[in-house]
Amino acid sequence: MKFAVIVEEGKDSFGAYVPDLPGCVAVGESRAEVLELIQEAVSLHLSSLKERGASIPSPSSSVELIEVAA
Repeated sequence: MKFAVIVEEGKDSFGAYVPDLPGCVAVGESRAEVLELIQEAVSLHLSSLKERGASIPSPSSSVELIEVAA
């Protein structure tokens, strides 16, 4: 499965979250670290859903970049 991940750069860290998996978040010191951590978080999140007998949501979010004059 492929899920959209939003990565945000903060003053001292990076944060990531998955819109299709509420509560699935990660924070790291670098972009590379937060991407590793969010991948692990998604795996754990899905495992937890399976263990509880809950359904795994189908990925429905997508990301598009647009260009505008600033």
